[in-house]
Amino acid sequence: MRIVADLYVDDISMIKLNNVCKTFDDGKHVVVDDLSLEINDGELLVILGSSGSGKTTTLKMINRLVEPSSGIIEIDGKNNKSFDPVTLRLSIGYTFQQVGLFPHMSVEDNVTIVLKLLKIPYKDRLERAHELLKLMNLDPEKFAKRMICELSGGQQQRVGVARALANRPRYLLMDEPFGALDAITRISLQDELLRLHAKLHMTIVFVTHDIFEAFRLADRIVVMHQGKIHQVGSKDEIINHPATDFVHDLIQKPSLEFAKIIETITER
Repeated sequence: MRIVADLYVDDISMIKLNNVCKTFDDGKHVVVDDLSLEINDGELLVILGSSGSGKTTTLKMINRLVEPSSGIIEIDGKNNKSFDPVTLRLSIGYTFQQVGLFPHMSVEDNVTIVLKLLKIPYKDRLERAHELLKLMNLDPEKFAKRMICELSGGQQQRVGVARALANRPRYLLMDEPFGALDAITRISLQDELLRLHAKLHMTIVFVTHDIFEAFRLADRIVVMHQGKIHQVGSKDEIINHPATDFVHDLIQKPSLEFAKIIETITER
C-alpha cells in the first residue's frame, strides 16, 4: 500500500540540501546558514546540535513545514517545492518530542489517522494499525482500543512512530523524539529504533542535542552550531579527526559515560 507512489523517482533515493539558508527576520538573524548536505538512501543520519543551532529548522525545511529563505532542497532528485506541500508531508514520516497524539482517540485510530484522511478502507486501516503495533512491540490485543491517556510516555512514543510509518514512507524525520523521557525508557526506545532501522532499511533523519544518543544511533553524524555545519562524518571520523575547534571541544569534554561509548565504538 503505497499511497503516494508517484511522488518518488525510482532510480534516485536521497535527500539533498544545496546552499540552504533560513532567516525569520529579513536577514538580521540567520538560523540556518548556507547548509549543504546529502542524506543517503537507507542511512540513519543524526543531526547533533545545541538549542539554537538550526537543527530542527533544517528538519522542518525538508518536508516544508518551514520554507527556506534561499537554496534548494531536493527529494529524490526533484525540488521539494515542486510537490504539493500536503502530499509531501503525508509521504514523509515525522515524529517529535511532544508526540502530538489525539487524546480523545484510541491507539489504532491515532495510528491510522493519515490513512483515514486518504480514504483508505477501514479494513485495510485496521490491518495496517495492528501490523505496526506489533512492529513497535505493542500487542494489538492489549493496546489497539486503549485511549492515549492510558499509556506511559514510552508507549505513546511507540504509537507516534507507528503513526509516522502508517503510509509506508521512504523517509522518517525525528525531532528529539525521546528527549522528554527518563533515561531507562530513552535507552529502550533507542534500541527499538535501531531494530526498526535494521528491519525496514529506511532513511531516518534524527535530530538531538544529546551527544550520547547521537553516537549510539548514527550511521553518520552532522554536527551543527549557530546555523552552520561544522562536520559531517562517521562516529570514528568525528572522534579521531574533529574538523573544527568546536567539534574537538565537544568530543573532548570529560565524561566517563562518553568514554565508554567511544570504547564500544572502537571495539566494533
